[in-house]
Amino acid sequence: MPPPLCSRVLLSHPFSPMSLMALREQLNMLVNSMYIEGLLDQQFQQLQMLQDASSPGFVAEVITLFCEDAERILTELTKLVDQAVVEFQKVDAYVHQLKGSSSSVGAQNVKLACIQFRQFCEENNKDGCLNALNVVKHHYYLLRNKFDTMLQLEQRIQAYDSKQQN
Repeated sequence: MPPPLCSRVLLSHPFSPMSLMALREQLNMLVNSMYIEGLLDQQFQQLQMLQDASSPGFVAEVITLFCEDAERILTELTKLVDQAVVEFQKVDAYVHQLKGSSSSVGAQNVKLACIQFRQFCEENNKDGCLNALNVVKHHYYLLRNKFDTMLQLEQRIQAYDSKQQN
């Protein structure tokens, strides 16, 4: 026999304690899988430790800024590498910038792909740069999709927490 309608409504309410626990568990599982897949390294853990009650959106803000910056850099890299004559020093400068921002948020696979990309820049290898750009984009878009899911979960958790405080 199914539970009475009242308890089903209570359990499925978006802000019930049960769903909050499930959201937190889902967030933890997502982040753990990102470490296992090599998308994140210990630097992301350091970033998370900087977030506290006085700045609950700190990690989300840093991730958003990273993604905006990465999108801009990837657009520029695509234009530069598609040129008939590639300016490898400019390409390298952008890749170096992306490597630095990836490193600061703990985006391990993106950072490692940038290291390989820079090697092709030093060799003035256009085909290598084209392939490396595709690898960087692949790792970045994979990470961005997971970050999007992470931020959505965090927003739902924060909405519940702020509702509890009112």
